[in-house]
Amino acid sequence: MPESYVDHKLLTLLLKIIFKMLELNFSPFPEIKTESLLLRRMTDTDAPEIWFLRSDETVMKYIDREKPKSQEEALAFINMVNANIDKNESIMWAIALKENPGTLIGNIGFWRIINQHYRSEIGYMLHPDFWGKGIMKEALQAAADFGFNEMKLHSIEAHINPDNIASGMLLEKAGFIREAYFKEDFFFRGKFIDTAIYSLLTPNKV
Repeated sequence: MPESYVDHKLLTLLLKIIFKMLELNFSPFPEIKTESLLLRRMTDTDAPEIWFLRSDETVMKYIDREKPKSQEEALAFINMVNANIDKNESIMWAIALKENPGTLIGNIGFWRIINQHYRSEIGYMLHPDFWGKGIMKEALQAAADFGFNEMKLHSIEAHINPDNIASGMLLEKAGFIREAYFKEDFFFRGKFIDTAIYSLLTPNKV
């Protein structure tokens, strides 16, 4: 094992001790069950659904990132997500109906976790066949509960394209408050795009 890797691990451990940083452990993977949903780990068999979600024009209309060009790229994305889970750096769940747990209809997860500030960004997407049915609100509330109660987050933030009115309404229904609006802070495909940032604080006050 390279010495630099050992030094980095030791430094991280010391920082956590000194500054009481957030400590994450996603092993075993934490499945979440709600009234109608199963939030589970993504697998290789989810690649076709992930490819659809991340390349569909309707789903990606307000998600400003490049689309995968093949199912193989979708599979690589799943592998990257699971590798980050194994390293306790981020977590993402496949959203499935309890009655059909093998079929992914969306995903939701935490990344950009700022351990020293007990804060993380949350993101999500859902197959358009399931829009307007309360599914994402149910998944969002379940993920937020996990973030506060199990990960011990103090705050959760969501970054959205301000034109995505439905996503903003979803966040507000879940208790999020719009904290910031950045003008032309994101450059994508030759143009600058605004960002709205929503935030939710833990109900678990010390």
